[in-house]
Amino acid sequence: MDSSPTLETVYQAVYTLYHNPDPAEKEKASQWLGELQKSVSAWKISNELLQQQHDLESCYFAAQTMRTKIQLSFHELPVDVHESLRDSLLSHIGQVTDTTNTVIVTQLCLALADLALQMSTWTSPVTYLINHFGPTNLWPLLETLTVLPEEVNSRTLRLGSNRRQDILQDFQNSSPAVIQFLKACLSSGGENPQIHIRILRCFSSWVSIQAITLSEVLENILVAHAFRILSNPTSPSALHEAASDCVCALLQCLEENNEQPQLEQQLFNGVVSLEEAYHQSVATEDQEKSMNYCRIFTELAESFKQKMVAGCLSISRTHFALKILDLVLTCVGHHDYEVAEITFNLWYRLSEELYKINSDPLTNVFKPYVERLIAALCHHCQMEQDHDGLLEEGDDFLDFRIKVSELIKDVVFIVGSSNCFRQMFLNLQVPGVTWDASEAALFVMQAVAKNILPEENEVVPKVVEAILNLPENTHLAVRHTSILLLGELCEWIDIHPQSLEPVLNFLLYCLQRAPLASAAAVALQSICTACNKHMGVHFQGLIQIVQSLDSFNMSNQAAIGLLKGVSVILARMPADQITPLMKEICFLQVEPLVALLESDVKVSKGSRSDPVYWLDRLAVIFRNTSPEVQNGAVHPCRDVLTDVWPVLSKTCVKYQQDSRVMERVCRCLRYAVRCVGKQAAHLLEPLVEQLVSLYVQHQHSCCLYLGSILVDEYASEPGCVGGLLEMLEAFIGPTFTILQEDGSENGLKSHPDTVDDLFRLCARFLQRAPIPFLQCTSLQGIINCALQAVTLDHRYANASVMKFFYDLIHCGRKDESQQDFPLRQSLVLAIVRENGRTLTTRLLHSSVFFLHSYMLSDVSDVIVELTLTDRDAMHKWLENALSDLSAHAAGHSLSATNKQMVEFHSSVMKATGTKQVNQSLKEFARLFR
Repeated sequence: MDSSPTLETVYQAVYTLYHNPDPAEKEKASQWLGELQKSVSAWKISNELLQQQHDLESCYFAAQTMRTKIQLSFHELPVDVHESLRDSLLSHIGQVTDTTNTVIVTQLCLALADLALQMSTWTSPVTYLINHFGPTNLWPLLETLTVLPEEVNSRTLRLGSNRRQDILQDFQNSSPAVIQFLKACLSSGGENPQIHIRILRCFSSWVSIQAITLSEVLENILVAHAFRILSNPTSPSALHEAASDCVCALLQCLEENNEQPQLEQQLFNGVVSLEEAYHQSVATEDQEKSMNYCRIFTELAESFKQKMVAGCLSISRTHFALKILDLVLTCVGHHDYEVAEITFNLWYRLSEELYKINSDPLTNVFKPYVERLIAALCHHCQMEQDHDGLLEEGDDFLDFRIKVSELIKDVVFIVGSSNCFRQMFLNLQVPGVTWDASEAALFVMQAVAKNILPEENEVVPKVVEAILNLPENTHLAVRHTSILLLGELCEWIDIHPQSLEPVLNFLLYCLQRAPLASAAAVALQSICTACNKHMGVHFQGLIQIVQSLDSFNMSNQAAIGLLKGVSVILARMPADQITPLMKEICFLQVEPLVALLESDVKVSKGSRSDPVYWLDRLAVIFRNTSPEVQNGAVHPCRDVLTDVWPVLSKTCVKYQQDSRVMERVCRCLRYAVRCVGKQAAHLLEPLVEQLVSLYVQHQHSCCLYLGSILVDEYASEPGCVGGLLEMLEAFIGPTFTILQEDGSENGLKSHPDTVDDLFRLCARFLQRAPIPFLQCTSLQGIINCALQAVTLDHRYANASVMKFFYDLIHCGRKDESQQDFPLRQSLVLAIVRENGRTLTTRLLHSSVFFLHSYMLSDVSDVIVELTLTDRDAMHKWLENALSDLSAHAAGHSLSATNKQMVEFHSSVMKATGTKQVNQSLKEFARLFR
């Protein structure tokens, strides 16, 4: 936005956004207002809008803009206007007296909080705010004091760890004044629940960042007030939730500072005393309160987790805090599964602790609790007795059962998989057991079946026999879960091949029943994969199944899985049988694709008229058919690929504008080339020609990716290098064009997949044909593009850029014994010396301002390579980079001290490996975040 618009124009845009019925006009107004918010003039405009208070919508837009500008663009303001901005915000907040406009005041309070955190010249802002607002503006003051601690650790607010430490110290110094203020509010708040909610929210906020220390919490009337609310069955729901949040915040702090015996006992007793209140909430069917109590009990258990474990381990008897697990399990027994789900994280963490310690006596202490947990979860997994059919995708209950399955897999070692499996089998044999209870027991068995020893001969044979002999009138859900259980028992079936034929016959029968076909296909895939050495004699039957795939009412995903299992078996067949069988399986997918190519049928995504439907099937066949080929022997899949290639080529031509189809064709070719390897070299020239032609016209990044596969497979062959380099040169022009759209930074952000695939391709050249690549004419252009892309915060794109730089620098040091090493070394040294300073500066700048912490290990790899290549030069480059960084951050609170800069430089230069550099880089980056 070049110039500042008039207020009337802004009012008109806001009015259009909220009131114009035309969606196109609304969208246009939204985009224009978004651009306005990014501009420098937004500061002045939002201030004027707030002063005029023309209408609710414009005031909200102004408040939101002010908050966003302070949060993201505070650096735009000179230091000398910070104080006037503060006074303006205080004035705006003070003028809003209508409590219905809470959303506007909340935005202004957030803006004020973000200003206080970034404005280093504003000393003791908390005390200032308490004195400024006083009792006349109580709720805006409470709101500001609540959001202040919450914003300290905001990811979008760049404070830097030095500034954060200063703020936390200031908050700790101010905490007595805050506690005193909250106590005064409590005394004068009367019976107004809204004031009490705000008081508790504010207290929780300060406790959460430990600005109020645990010693200040002991015997605090605010804590006592929270417990009184929780003990009172008539407490309003919102107030009850605020009190629950308060107690949970205290318990979380207690877990991190667990040397507070008096407070531990106080909180433990207080929480345990809520058992009766929980039962009352169940009796009155107040589920919100039941969930609040469950959160508190679970949080207490988590805060005592290590003490429970350590106590039971060291004194060989139960720890007093184990009582809280009984309370948690009481909540797991609640009739609604949503309450039980609240406790899942506790059981995960407890199981991790027990697994790590690996002590049988300790595990036995917790065994009864986990047995009760699994029994309760089994009950929760029961469907409604009057439910017909199967659970549908997207059903909340189905999602819950998936979570239960994952939890049981994590905790079952505590009770033993065989014990759990046996207990569920006993549940099935209870006289009069209902279908829903049977299905739930089978579901739990399915979760642990993979852990059953294949040699087990007591329970599993009976289970398999019972499944194979299910009566015809068995509920569909029971049959469905039984089929999936058979699939999970695939390793047991592998050790008991006599069971294989009846199992396959049973699954074939199930394939022909519409609701069970997908489950049967999944089970067949597992059995084919696990029992592949026994499946050769059954292969003709599998071929018949593949021929009839489209007559079964199964999902395409299930069909793909089944094809995967069949392909795994195919790979183990004698070489002379593989070619005709694979050709048959492939052409069952190719023929419908050919029919699509010859018709004008409109593509319907996910249906049989979608080429992707058949390409995915073809891809999985090539991907999983990997036979062992003797040296000099013809690859049994070579002729298959030769026959399939013309169809894939025509698919590229017909659907060249559809990026989704093109991505799948390239994926299919990728697996085909990987399958056949160098024996597919006769297709290299036509494949490269078509890739280049398609990319020049449409810039599908998957063409670059397939190009990298071709380089990986064929660039070590001298006769292929020239053609592959020509392919790269043809790719470079169109790639640079799209990456430089709207300036290089925006172009890179808009096309992360292209960045990822381009530098993956270049890295493959460095690995397979380094010298031809290092001498190619486009190299400096590629390096310049990579230097720009260093700041890209896309996980995969950035990883590919870093891998490119790593391989580029490393190829000048590796394989010293090879004949080409001197030339490689001299070429790389020249490149590093020309680009090293710029690269180092951009690496450091990106690490501090752009990249996520988990991405810094890749940066560290490059820094280590630079150091190993030329340590003296790297010493100077890093000094220059730190100097540039210091100049960039000048005048802002987010900075490092000179001492911290020197320490970082020293730690990087002394580091002996990537791990140390990565740690130093993470710690340094925190100073600016």
